[in-house]
Amino acid sequence: MTGTAELKKQSGTSEQLRNAIASSKRPSPPNVFSSTFTFASRALLRIKHIPEQLFDVTVFPIIFLLMFTYLFGGAIAGSTNGYLQFLLPGILVMTVSQITIYTGVDLNNDIRKGIFDRFRTLPIRLPSALVGALLVDTVRYTMASAIMIALGLLLGFRPDGGFIGVLAAVALILLFSFSFSWIWTTLGLIMRTEKSLMMASTMILFPLQFVSNVFVDPQTLPSWLRGFVDINPISLLVTAVRGLMHGTVTFEQIGLVFLASIVITAVFAPITMYLYRNKQ
Repeated sequence: MTGTAELKKQSGTSEQLRNAIASSKRPSPPNVFSSTFTFASRALLRIKHIPEQLFDVTVFPIIFLLMFTYLFGGAIAGSTNGYLQFLLPGILVMTVSQITIYTGVDLNNDIRKGIFDRFRTLPIRLPSALVGALLVDTVRYTMASAIMIALGLLLGFRPDGGFIGVLAAVALILLFSFSFSWIWTTLGLIMRTEKSLMMASTMILFPLQFVSNVFVDPQTLPSWLRGFVDINPISLLVTAVRGLMHGTVTFEQIGLVFLASIVITAVFAPITMYLYRNKQ
């Protein structure tokens, strides 16, 4: 009898302990949209508290456009205004694609600081942490595009495609940049330091940017080099953006950008998620 009473007492104590620890129903895990926008809010708060990180979308676009227009305009096109009509879409693509590197840098910093491990313990869908950050990066890309286009208009840029053409060009850049960022998230998970990540990213990005049609017409290049330029995804994007801004775009040019974006995402997004789940 004593043993039975003791067991009942222990059972009652355990029940009281459970009620004290969890007196209400356990909340359901957040859905993918809720967790994605939560991580997007986190990225926005980072911008709010560290505003100097916006230098790459405010100061650098201005420097690039002014420097290349007035340094090379006279030599390449005979006039700065004529070269500006050709250059601005290319510099716009070059600037935004350069900014995409920081997606991988932010992820790499989270890993090194241990925040990454905390995210993996949360009852959320893992892709939401990455997609939320990528969505906020599109805000930064939009800011860089707006600053570049506004400055170009002040300098004399006149898009024949009108407002709709410019808007469509920016939308196409944002789409491509979202897919392009998956390359840097993959590297951000592989590289052990921020410096090594920046070095590897630069080695990949610089040839894509400078061996392209950003600065010169590919027809002026040697045939062996023109072959690479023609299939370079940066060149495909620049061609479509120029066409949209000047009203000469074709469905084939836009379709090639969509195809390149799909291929890049299909290759690097699964690799990123595999590494994200299995990172030690």
